[in-house]
Formats: sequence, structure tokens, C-alpha cells
Amino acid sequence: MGDDMMAMKKSGLKWVGMLALVTAVAGCDTSKGIGRFFAGPATGAGPDEFGIVPNKPLTLPDDLAALPEPTPGARNRTDLLPEHDAVAALGGQPARLDSTTIYSGEGALLAAATRNGAAPEIREVLAREDAQYREENGPLFLQRLFKVDTYLQDYEDQTLKARSANDLMRRSNVKTPSVSPQSER
Repeated sequence: MGDDMMAMKKSGLKWVGMLALVTAVAGCDTSKGIGRFFAGPATGAGPDEFGIVPNKPLTLPDDLAALPEPTPGARNRTDLLPEHDAVAALGGQPARLDSTTIYSGEGALLAAATRNGAAPEIREVLAREDAQYREENGPLFLQRLFKVDTYLQDYEDQTLKARSANDLMRRSNVKTPSVSPQSER
């Protein structure tokens, strides 16, 4: 009976060990952080090739005393700025992306946009309201478990239906630009 008891204990320990191993492996979530570059996104399509951005080559400045103090979270001289590069490639002025100056061509647009007033804290208000809405209307347990993206479903009631809005405007004798043909799907 002693040998049978030892065999049962060993068998039980094997099961506990296997369960612990399965639990540990199941907890290895590679959807965030460095692991996603190796394991790929949850879709299994492979690594995120756009997540890795090479830096500009390091260069020695002419005057080391002219270097700014390091600031945590601030941009580095070797950081790539894809938005700035895109604006430059399209013939724009990338420096305007970092500027808060209102240029002459923007005055009329800003006047029209703020004709009914503007709330300076609108971004914070919208972020707070959106967080509350997403908490109340977020994905269900199984959707979270299987990482189902419910963004479009959550905001479907708030989405402008462009074609029906255009038809409504035309029925109200409001001139509207042409609409792309309806796809036949």
C-alpha cells in the first residue's frame, strides 16, 4: 500500500506541475511590449513591422555646450518625426506642426470654427465622457477574452451615415457635393 500511495502522490504532483505550467504559459500575454515584435499581433499575421522605427544616425554637434538639458519624455535629436517628414514631402512646412502661432491663412478658418464659442478644456471633457461611455458600453466578457474589437459596434449609434444625411439634405433643397457611387456588396 505504501508504493501505491507514493505513485499517487507522484501522479498528483505531475498534474499540479502541468497545471502550473499551463497557467504560466497562458499568462504570457505578448500583445503589448517587446513580445509583440516576436509573436505578432493577436491575429497571428506576424510581427508588427511598423512598430520598429530606426533612429537617425548619431552625430556630434559642433558645440557641446549648446546641447539642451535632457528632459524625460522630450524628443531626442535622433528621433524620426514621420508626421514632419510627410508634411515636408507634400510641400508643407513641418515647423508649423510644433508651433502654436496662428498664421494669416488660418484666421478665417478659426473664426468660422469658433463663431459659437470654444471651450478650452474640450479635449479633457471629451476624454472623460468617452472613458465613461466605453466603460458603460464596452465589450462583453467573451469579447474581452477573445480580444474582439468592438469599437465600431460601440459607436455605431453616434456614427454619421453620410449617404442618408446627404439624401436628407438634398430633399431639403440644400445643395451638396456629389457622393461616391454606392458599392455593390
